[in-house]
Amino acid sequence: MTQQPLRGVTSLRFNQDQSCFCCAMETGVRIYNVEPLMEKGHLDHEQVGSMGLVEMLHRSNLLALVGGGSSPKFSEISVLIWDDAREGKDSKEKLVLEFTFTKPVLSVRMRHDKIVIVLRNRIYVYSFPDNPRKLFEFDTRDNPKGLCDLCPSLEKQLLVFPGHKCGSLQLVDLSSTKPGTSSAPFTINAHQSDIACVSLNQPGTVVASASQKGTLIRLFDTQSKEKLVELRRGTDPATLYCINFSHDSSFLCASSDKGTVHIFALKDTRLNRRSALARVGKVGPMIGQYVDSQWSLASFTVPAESACICAFGRNTSKNVNSVIAICVDGTFHKYVFTPDGNCNREAFDVYLDICDDDDF
Repeated sequence: MTQQPLRGVTSLRFNQDQSCFCCAMETGVRIYNVEPLMEKGHLDHEQVGSMGLVEMLHRSNLLALVGGGSSPKFSEISVLIWDDAREGKDSKEKLVLEFTFTKPVLSVRMRHDKIVIVLRNRIYVYSFPDNPRKLFEFDTRDNPKGLCDLCPSLEKQLLVFPGHKCGSLQLVDLSSTKPGTSSAPFTINAHQSDIACVSLNQPGTVVASASQKGTLIRLFDTQSKEKLVELRRGTDPATLYCINFSHDSSFLCASSDKGTVHIFALKDTRLNRRSALARVGKVGPMIGQYVDSQWSLASFTVPAESACICAFGRNTSKNVNSVIAICVDGTFHKYVFTPDGNCNREAFDVYLDICDDDDF
């Protein structure tokens, strides 16, 4: 997720299991552990310049970097792989791979054996990290946000991105598609307007998406392509920044430019709130859609002017779950919620102040 820098943050990303997040900044890169919140490492401006995008590979020493911001050292059309475990003071020794394109790189996704690089109209898939070679190339609909998600699971190599038709999703099983061939990826017609946000659950069995309207989040089974549930964020349009599943797919959280983080129940959807009209009985077709969808079980607010990413924390007990929101203004919010919809702030921090060393 990228936004105009407040406090110099250009983009934020969780790693594959949401135990860490990385922060691309005007001053370089910072990597944080989520629970407990602490800085795990940083690359300063002298080493990498200003950064546009950073992607982590689990909790390993490999980072994918894309230049950006006001004083970049690296190009926006290249993805550089930084190996922090490499010895040596010189940053050149830590840059182990480079992928260069003719157009700006909009997002990068990694899994233990592949790297996916997203341009505005094309997606490239390479084997990774040993002896990278291009496996696939997919043409896409105009994708200015670089939307895409990649399943991290060892069992499922699923890639999802916006399809050619407006509001559609394309799913590709990278393990069954032969490299170099353009096998027909299957399509889900998810929305009527363009896709604005897409996310897979950890095992890759469910995909969640929202359109540019941002009022509904729809979930589909990635095997059968059937719609599982429709969740309503609100009635007025909003831009969704982030959708994430809990580790066991029992819950889903979503953040938007309204400054509200919504939490929905997936395993037991009876926990979600329903429209009051749903109890009235038969209603007209227009109101019908509005009544059928489920409203969030709980929600909390963060500064509306500051984009944020959200994810679930580690469960501390059976009935207490937590959601973490990390904002580009440098703030960290942790809220705990119970199945009955109670939601309370448990922690607030300014992650950018955690290690404001003079040398950084």
